[in-house]
Amino acid sequence: MTRWTTEYIPSQRGRRAVVTGTGGLGYEDALQLARAGAEVIIAGRNPAKGAEAVHGIRESAPRANVRFERVDLADLASVAAFGERLKGQLDGLDLLINNAGVMTPPKRQTTADGFELQLGANHLGHFALTAALLPLLRNGVSPRMISVSSVAARQGEIDFDDLNAERSYRPMPVYAQSKLACLMFALEFDRRSRSASWGVAGIAAHPGVARTQLLFNTPGGHPMRRVRSALWFLFQPVPQGALPTLFAATDRSAQGGGYYGPDGPAEVRGFPAPAKIPPRALDETACARLWEMSEQLTGVQLR
Repeated sequence: MTRWTTEYIPSQRGRRAVVTGTGGLGYEDALQLARAGAEVIIAGRNPAKGAEAVHGIRESAPRANVRFERVDLADLASVAAFGERLKGQLDGLDLLINNAGVMTPPKRQTTADGFELQLGANHLGHFALTAALLPLLRNGVSPRMISVSSVAARQGEIDFDDLNAERSYRPMPVYAQSKLACLMFALEFDRRSRSASWGVAGIAAHPGVARTQLLFNTPGGHPMRRVRSALWFLFQPVPQGALPTLFAATDRSAQGGGYYGPDGPAEVRGFPAPAKIPPRALDETACARLWEMSEQLTGVQLR
């Protein structure tokens, strides 16, 4: 594969995109899509950060068609309200990038609905968001749903008996589980889309290891934060980390059911290329079980 960069993004004029997350990778995704001519909705829970993101993008791309809409992925009522607002504003959606995330809070926290925070925000919130926006996506032109996973998914394991880490909470294994769930969701979404003729491609991507603020938003004593602060130079810049997601979102060669990440050693750095799918994510029975449990937990169905 060519060393793919943002120069290869085709024109996005006439396309509408929703990107979750106001900073880091989400900001970079929104910026590049807006530069390419897309109408971009940045979705996040903090209006001040949303306004800052919109301002930054307009400073960089004065003609950008970008705005902020509030949604809290850790609150299913907020997700449902966001979906209803957009269905009242739009007649179709071409791209949904499920990017926002929470990483390794030292102590177990819960969402407004009682889910463990990482599973709830990273996977279940995006599952419910995709369900809310699926009618719009089905009206889109060559629509895609992009689920952002992580290199941590390789170590992930879905604990179906303790999905919400009520009996045992360890920050990194629970984070890895949530990111494995994001990958499994994309793969199962694409299978179900094909079977039900939704016409929406499900694609997964991961950024390698990028210098986002995800870890820096955790409490100061977090050991992963200290490691990252000391070894920051080993991680690739955010614009580089965003490339696999942007490739999955825009390139004509990106395939439904595909998984994309950096092409360097261990997929930590580099340019977009097909990523290795962990064996657990290839278990279609487990993917279907996770899907069904996600429907039960969130009370929503993707149809």
